[in-house]
Amino acid sequence: ITKLDQEVEGGRGDEQYKILLEKLLLEHCRKHKYLSASGETFALLVSSLLENLLDYRTIMHDESKENRMSCTVNVLNFYKEKKREDIYIRYLYKLRDLHTDCENFTEAAYTLLLHAELLQWSEKPCVPHLLQRDSYYVYSQQELKEKLYQEIISFFDRGKMWEKAIQLSKELADMYENKVFDYEGLGHLLKKRATFYENIMKAMRPQPEYFAVGYYGQGFPSFLRNKIFIYRGKEYERREDFNLKLLTQFPSAEKMTSTAPPGEEIKSSPKQHVQCFIVKPVMNLPPNYKDKPVPEQILNYYRANEVQQFTHSRPVRKGEKDPDNEFANMWIERTTYTTAYSFPGILKWFEVKQVSTEEISPLENAIETMELTNEKISNIVQQHVWDRSLPVHPLSMLLNGIVDPAVMGGYTNYEKAFFTEKYLQEHPEDQDKIELLKQLIALQMPLLAEGIRIHGEKLTEQLKPLHDRLTACFKELKKKVEKQYGVITLHPSLTERKQSRSGSVVLPYIMSSTLRRLSVTSVASSVVSTSSTSSDSASSRPGSDGSVLEPLLERRISTASRAEEPPVKDDGDNRISKLKRKDWSISKSQVIVEKEPETELTSKMGMSGKAQRPKSLQLGESRLTLLQSSSLQQSTPCSPPPITPKTPRTQSFPSLQADALANTGLPSTPPPPPPKSKPYENSNPRNSVEAAPPLPSRREAKPPPPPPKTR
Repeated sequence: ITKLDQEVEGGRGDEQYKILLEKLLLEHCRKHKYLSASGETFALLVSSLLENLLDYRTIMHDESKENRMSCTVNVLNFYKEKKREDIYIRYLYKLRDLHTDCENFTEAAYTLLLHAELLQWSEKPCVPHLLQRDSYYVYSQQELKEKLYQEIISFFDRGKMWEKAIQLSKELADMYENKVFDYEGLGHLLKKRATFYENIMKAMRPQPEYFAVGYYGQGFPSFLRNKIFIYRGKEYERREDFNLKLLTQFPSAEKMTSTAPPGEEIKSSPKQHVQCFIVKPVMNLPPNYKDKPVPEQILNYYRANEVQQFTHSRPVRKGEKDPDNEFANMWIERTTYTTAYSFPGILKWFEVKQVSTEEISPLENAIETMELTNEKISNIVQQHVWDRSLPVHPLSMLLNGIVDPAVMGGYTNYEKAFFTEKYLQEHPEDQDKIELLKQLIALQMPLLAEGIRIHGEKLTEQLKPLHDRLTACFKELKKKVEKQYGVITLHPSLTERKQSRSGSVVLPYIMSSTLRRLSVTSVASSVVSTSSTSSDSASSRPGSDGSVLEPLLERRISTASRAEEPPVKDDGDNRISKLKRKDWSISKSQVIVEKEPETELTSKMGMSGKAQRPKSLQLGESRLTLLQSSSLQQSTPCSPPPITPKTPRTQSFPSLQADALANTGLPSTPPPPPPKSKPYENSNPRNSVEAAPPLPSRREAKPPPPPPKTR
């Protein structure tokens, strides 16, 4: 194998030689008594290697460095499978040089990391074939691995992949601290790591676009022919720039205008057909970040990195087109592409190994659209709350596109398409999804109210006409939505301003599932003659979970007409916390406040002396896993109250964290976490003065005065 690699790289051999060599070897081996099986395997192995080497030699004279990288990876993967580490490492450094020439520093780091993974943190001497081409003067594997890690961390830093640089620096720091005891090197490394953390929170880091590219036709080389690849774009590289680069690389290729998979006719044609479109990465959030107030700067990394799945949605119409409402029969064909390796990696593109397609119904598409819109409103509002210097133009455009029915048509399209008796009769199984869509519409009202309030605070003379129109449109929209779908109040944790330990603002990203869970919904059963909402409350803020609500009626409930609360039954997942239902009284700006017996009320008073909100219902995260029942039931830990169907019902959906606090009798709004304390400390003395023990008097600590001097 070594000799074959040297000969082909030296210019000998061609495609005809490969075919002739394979033919001669197979003929002689099959005639031999003992070499018929092993000899045939060897002949196919040599033929496969020759094909990769000839492709590599041909592409090396090509101007396209991308093609040279692809062929280099094919060759080094071959040698890795055959455990030829000496030739494998040689091609690794050829790939690294190609990446550094193109300023692909992240990919260069991942390439060197493959060499470092062959080494151990040990004092074993480095065998010659493990040494890199431009070798450092090292004597052990540990020394070589340390040098490689330092170079890799530098590449990650230049590629703005500080998360990976931190990961490697932790491993290197452990070696400095516990094995070689190099405290000076440890100090330099920790200073560098501190810079990485600061860069994550403060430095600009644009997210790259991802593109799906299909090469169809027999005119492409074998490593591209009839295959789909996902490409990771460079910083600020958009689709137009990427298409231009692609067509420059293949000037004779024909660009396909459709994103649908091509037929066999195109795949078998002698021409070159290129298909290119944008795909969205599927974020794979680490488990320790889920349901926690993780700052947006940290989450941004996972939106475009450590991803292996990508989606592309294509609208598909089924049935006759409705000129009055295009949403009624607008289906979405969503294709998910899974690549051979996760991004980023040793290349800026990887081949797609699995493709799956699913159809999203018009109703499910509407639910997804509403969730994404609510998510977007929530986070742009938070950004403006915490950074007053942000320009108001993006907020104006977002609010205008949602509130003004002349721009987007408002919710009327959804009402015409899904909220009709005809649709329910034709699709009775969609009852749960329709109720969820109604919740999401109601949830949007307080988010818009907060956005318009901030818009008013940043008002300029030029924006005054737009703001007046936004306010007028929102007033009508809010009145209609609260009348039809109820009032939902956001949990305080979604609106309060949190600060980090250093005093700098922490901006958590709130996802749609969190928005729906961290909220309080006020509704009433359709079988009763009263409603539990106060529709004229300007400060009500909605939120909901994935549970199904009964149809809403716009009526008020007086305090005197309150009866005992009916139990709430969960027909879905058994994740409902059990709590008592009490008498209720109405509040103007809040939904419904719980009245409890004096003994229970005292036990639920917070430090501020105010009564608690009702305990939360712990509901599932699943978007469409809903609870449906004409009579919902909630039981106490001891015994459930009797069912009284003609009494109003109020459902409360605060966060799981708030529920845990409510069970211990603490206030519904959790206090900010104290700074980290030592294991033997029960609380932070800076934040809790009363809990700190009294300091001993200085007078008691003084020693007795010395005796007078005697002559």
